[in-house]
Amino acid sequence: MHTEYPADRTNMELKGTIPEARSTYQFLNTSYPCLNEKQLGIGETTISGRKELQNKKGMFMIEELEKIALQRCTTAREAIRLIGQLVAEHGYGDSGECLTIADPNEVWHFEVFGEGPDKIGGVWAAVRIPDDHVGVSANISRISTLDLKDKDRYMASENVFSVAKKMGFWDGKEPFKFWKAYSGGNYFGEPKAFSIREYFILNALAPSLKLSYDSEELPISVKPDKPVAVTDVMALLRQTYEGTEWDMTKNLKVAVKNKETKETDTITSPAANPWMGTDMLNMLNGVKEGTVTRNRLVAVPQCSYSHVIQLRNWLPDAVGGVAWLSFDNPGQSPRIPIFSGTTDLPAAFGICGQHRHREDAIVWKYRTANKLATVRWGLTKEKINGAVAHFEEKGLSEMPFVENRYKELQDSKGEETARAFLTGYPADFAGATILRWQEMADEFWKMFARGF
Repeated sequence: MHTEYPADRTNMELKGTIPEARSTYQFLNTSYPCLNEKQLGIGETTISGRKELQNKKGMFMIEELEKIALQRCTTAREAIRLIGQLVAEHGYGDSGECLTIADPNEVWHFEVFGEGPDKIGGVWAAVRIPDDHVGVSANISRISTLDLKDKDRYMASENVFSVAKKMGFWDGKEPFKFWKAYSGGNYFGEPKAFSIREYFILNALAPSLKLSYDSEELPISVKPDKPVAVTDVMALLRQTYEGTEWDMTKNLKVAVKNKETKETDTITSPAANPWMGTDMLNMLNGVKEGTVTRNRLVAVPQCSYSHVIQLRNWLPDAVGGVAWLSFDNPGQSPRIPIFSGTTDLPAAFGICGQHRHREDAIVWKYRTANKLATVRWGLTKEKINGAVAHFEEKGLSEMPFVENRYKELQDSKGEETARAFLTGYPADFAGATILRWQEMADEFWKMFARGF
């Protein structure tokens, strides 16, 4: 997202080099690279942290570390060790970042910060998420205590305690908590290791725990009350808290009369939507104070893309790893399956549309309909939600066919032909979603032709 297309070098500078590898793995080069051909997956969330820690003289930004890990590693542990080594040798120049790093057998939660202005290096820690647990990272440092004697569940840089002492973030007496030392709190300035999104998701998955928002921290992971399917994760990424106490539209009611019964009912205004901007919120609260309370949503309208990654050790790597990619607002857009064995994508996937409006950028294939839909969300959301559900069901129901067809082609015509199939399928799938979102955009323009 720093540049508009793969060959764009605007505002980029060469900060250093590392020795080349003899060979590298193919990977999906999203803005924050996310999946390689060996079923190594990485998710990213910026956690910022204390400004005093950042040292821009460090060579690596987080996306470059992700890229190198995907090029050179096959397991989560291997990726963490390599990233730690690169940070120690060449320095980390970015703000605080969290990576969720997974392979078909393990999931790790990794956080990294700079080492301060006097040292080009970095400090990091990683916690393994138990196999029957779910963890959440949403732009806030989450790692708490570290039991580095338990090498099966914890890893950290050698300086993880000394940097905190040196910078005055830990006195060495009270119990050490990684998030408290290196972040200090959440993005609202509260001395917490979570906010509404972590709290909502963990409570949704494990309501029996009765987690409290008044706590200083929540568990980094929880055992869900029932097994979690990939569709559950997709649904959580669409969350706007509709129908809950955090629903931003809950007070935006209007009276409507039933034309047949003549009875009057009160409903949420069709003009209300959970992604209202600051000007709209200020106007509504100016009319009556406290009408709308802004809450940080899971599905945010400024999103460029999001993904849900599946890693399956019982399948060949090429088809076992799937990145379900969504562009624009994850609460409104479909998810496109892209496989570890996919070797190319349509040209529009290589254009970033976050800098300006570009018809050739993939994100704008969905953004036009999505933004128009918010004008009268009460009238359009069923169409949007129905289209999202259609392509979710289509992708999941066709997955067994894709897996079997890959194996058939591999056996009969070879790996190259099988991977060509895994490349064509996502392109065709994406084309169908683009057509549907263009149709909805035209439909919404017609709906609002005489005014919004």
